[in-house]
Amino acid sequence: MQALTRLALAATLAIGGSAVLTAANTAQAATPAPTATAAVASQYVTANDGTPIYVKDWGPKDGPVVVFSHGWPLNADSWESQMQFLAERGYRVIAHDRRGHGRSGQPWANNTMDQYADDLDAVLRAKGVKRATLVGFSTGGGEVARYIGRHGTARVAKAVFVSAVTPIMGASPTNPNGVPEAVFDSLRKASLDNRAQLYKDIAGGPFFGFNRPGAKASAGLVDSFYVQGMQAGAKATYDSIEAFFHSDFREDLKKVNVPTLVIHGDDDQIVPIETTGRATAKLVKGARLIEYPGAPHGITDTHKDRLNQDLLDFVRQ
Repeated sequence: MQALTRLALAATLAIGGSAVLTAANTAQAATPAPTATAAVASQYVTANDGTPIYVKDWGPKDGPVVVFSHGWPLNADSWESQMQFLAERGYRVIAHDRRGHGRSGQPWANNTMDQYADDLDAVLRAKGVKRATLVGFSTGGGEVARYIGRHGTARVAKAVFVSAVTPIMGASPTNPNGVPEAVFDSLRKASLDNRAQLYKDIAGGPFFGFNRPGAKASAGLVDSFYVQGMQAGAKATYDSIEAFFHSDFREDLKKVNVPTLVIHGDDDQIVPIETTGRATAKLVKGARLIEYPGAPHGITDTHKDRLNQDLLDFVRQ
């Protein structure tokens, strides 16, 4: 809680600026400061280990709830197209910055998939969410699966896995066709050597499919990925590579007992569809799989119009 108070105070001073200095001479001018502090604090939820988790909560508070979990090394801003689209159609949309990412606290420890799931549980409880559609992108898909594995579906109406790392991303004796261990090693090394360049290389290449022949790269999308990545902490993003690459969600997915939609691009170079999206759809009973032909990993941006409509159609059912 002390960390949360410090964050709120720092934000208050930042937005108050010269107004705080002017207010020093009069008690009346100083009165807005507690209100600003409370407003900032209301944007945070405290995790079970005390880490402050930043939360966006948009749309009508009485609307059907859709909760978004983002990918690595991004934050809740990566969902802004989907959140605005659904909020304008009457849905309450909630997204948090994963611990160590974006505006959330940066703890040294507990950057694990189990803790990510527990943080999502803290968000749902703090926001009074009872029956939500959980939507997870990439690492966020693993977070949704692990949440259901650890906390059940009492608060879950539906689930959506978008370009998700489920059921398991990395190669192992029981997942021989997964992404090779050499990729894991190279990601961790690049994260230590020059993570700023790593983020630019990922965004400018395979993430959005800009490395494909004839692709038209967007400097704006590359910059957005880079900025979000650099908002996150070095230790948190380094630890998260282990979490998303090696976590096994097969048992978690077997516990999914709500309507489920799986969406994946069939040219995903980051999380190949054959061992993730298609495998996830097979493991979850009754799951529906939608494949986007020729689509890359980052379909929340490259195919946002289609994705928005597919999400709307699913939550309306």
